[in-house]
Amino acid sequence: QVHLVESGGGLVQAGGSLRLSCVASGRTSTISAMGWFRQAPGKERSFVAGISRTGDATNYAESVKDRFTISRDNAHNTLYLQMNRLEPEDTAVYYCAARSGFGVLSTPHRYGDWGQGTQVTVSS
Repeated sequence: QVHLVESGGGLVQAGGSLRLSCVASGRTSTISAMGWFRQAPGKERSFVAGISRTGDATNYAESVKDRFTISRDNAHNTLYLQMNRLEPEDTAVYYCAARSGFGVLSTPHRYGDWGQGTQVTVSS
């Protein structure tokens, strides 16, 4: 079992920045790719960004490319999401996810472990 805990969410004005963190514990040796997803009220959970185990491969949703950067520090079992030039449309609960299989995938059901989420609110 892998336990994931996100932090770093909050309220920010449009154009501002936030950095989300996700610390993994438990059977961290089983973690391969990791990702960030988000869910706005009344909407389905959607892919934001993903990263391979070594960090050499990343993938982003079109809506966040060139604004968000995903990274990971395996020595500290921590995943990050740097979010710049935030927009009101980025308002959502952001979830960290981990999977044991290969591939930086964008479909939520391919990830077996999830955090509890952190709220990001962007005001206009």
